[in-house]
Amino acid sequence: MSIVFGPINSRRFGFSLGIDLSPIVKQCNFDCVYCELKQAKPIAKMDSIAYVEEIVKELNSFLAKKISFDVLTLTANGEPSLYPNLKELIIALRKLQLDKKILILSNGTAVLNEKQFNALLDLDIVKFSLDSVIEKSFFRINKPLKEISLCLMIEKMIAFSKLFKGELIIEILVVKGINDNEKEFQALNEILQKINPIRVDISTIDRPPSYPVKGVSEEKLFDLSSFIKNIPVFIARRNDKKQNMEFSEDELLKMLQLRAQSEFDVKALLSLNSQAILDNLIKKDLVKIYNLGGVKFYKV
Repeated sequence: MSIVFGPINSRRFGFSLGIDLSPIVKQCNFDCVYCELKQAKPIAKMDSIAYVEEIVKELNSFLAKKISFDVLTLTANGEPSLYPNLKELIIALRKLQLDKKILILSNGTAVLNEKQFNALLDLDIVKFSLDSVIEKSFFRINKPLKEISLCLMIEKMIAFSKLFKGELIIEILVVKGINDNEKEFQALNEILQKINPIRVDISTIDRPPSYPVKGVSEEKLFDLSSFIKNIPVFIARRNDKKQNMEFSEDELLKMLQLRAQSEFDVKALLSLNSQAILDNLIKKDLVKIYNLGGVKFYKV
């Protein structure tokens, strides 16, 4: 049983060293249609767990190897916030005094449990999933425990965002024929304005899912992203097909005033000449660089 894994080069978070809080079996309160793990009945609590002492011991063994990484990621074969000793684990990790940010990849239900809600406040980065804010679509995509209330989860996410001092990121995974339309994203945008994360990640299915569902094209992801206002959007690209687009200073300033662009967008979209113009705008202090949860964004 391996609890610590990686580091893995993640575009969204840099070199990520993972801690799997459910290393033996899938334990989740969702059974998402896009999950690459096999279908499993949603559960309310973890039965099979690794103890905090075991986790810290294995982590220390890894740290002794002096391998470089950027962020320590709490994850699971399922939902990591179901781990009953989460608060104690976070305290133990803080005692190690690592010069690394600690991140959790949660489906968002952590906010429904007061103890886990408070535990997550002590992290540096929290990533919540929010695939739909329309109840019918939410239940079709995420297949949660029936007692989970989407309305309450959204309300608690908004409350969490007001208290959290770290970096809050919301991830939306788009499933063809369910949440891939304007109505869904207009509704998502309305809620995202209230949650006010530092960044929204939009992706689609790129691994064999446990249910017969399909993803959408990158072009569709870009179209849907236009409905998210005033929040930097990161789109998980499957490829970095160069477009070599030419922009003048004024055109770049206009684009970056309307919408922040990630470092990956810049490399994929802009010609070398346009990238040089962008560098000059940065030197002139007309364009700022922001590090949002491990991804650089350029914005006026």
